[in-house]
Amino acid sequence: MSTPHSQGLSAPSAVMRHCVLLITGALILVPFVWMVSLSIKPPGEIFRASFSFWPQQFYGIENYTRALTEAPLPQYMLNGVFVCTMIVVLQIAVCAPAAYALAKLDFPGKNLLFAMVLIALILPHEVLSLPLFILGYQIGILNTYAALILPFVVSPFGIFLFRQFFKTIPDDVIHAARLDGLSELAIVWRIMVPMALPAIIAFAIFSVVSHWNSLFWPLIAVRDQSLMPPPLGIMAFKNEEAGNDYGPLMAASTIVVAPLIIAFLSAQRWFVEGLTGGAVK
Repeated sequence: MSTPHSQGLSAPSAVMRHCVLLITGALILVPFVWMVSLSIKPPGEIFRASFSFWPQQFYGIENYTRALTEAPLPQYMLNGVFVCTMIVVLQIAVCAPAAYALAKLDFPGKNLLFAMVLIALILPHEVLSLPLFILGYQIGILNTYAALILPFVVSPFGIFLFRQFFKTIPDDVIHAARLDGLSELAIVWRIMVPMALPAIIAFAIFSVVSHWNSLFWPLIAVRDQSLMPPPLGIMAFKNEEAGNDYGPLMAASTIVVAPLIIAFLSAQRWFVEGLTGGAVK
């Protein structure tokens, strides 16, 4: 039971905690707010010394029109949607059975395999870029959608996250399913995956944000403009069309970021639940 003294101590700490969160959130949001501000300003106001969010002359229609018409931005967006969707679907198809095996099955080498997953978690994907590039060249998938998708099918983070969630599901559920005659794969897809839906949504958000914003690997893997995902497309737009005209560039960047913000706000409840653990429904 809390005393008035402890309540008095907790109130300042709560205020301080919220102040730190607000300051941190503001620092994170400043570049995005500045990006939106630049996307509606004419060229003459972008490098003005005095700061103002709203421009004296609204230039948003011109900047966004140029972003959508002078470069195939809709094509870049469709490429991003296709690539991210395929990556998420294939990752779930691979990671869910692997995580189930590590969480609920006993077999030789299980701990070693999980240790390898943990080691893979700390390795940046850029380390594998050269071997993947050589492999992609040898099997002939460079400059195709496959080059953007296949290197990311196995996700150590996805296996780890699903395993941790699957371990919270009681073994009695698994035993009952086996008594009903379900195979191990049927248990994964008919029982474990539906119960782990919050974790899957959280992982899908992480995966989509990561690969939607990816520039390093697409810069290596594709050259055809019709295959470029949004970040690489914006880079090509800057070099070919916009040049140093930052208004259309910021407008294109805003259009690219907007779907991620909408998707996260729509799924934030499941996102938090998926990261904080699971429960038997």
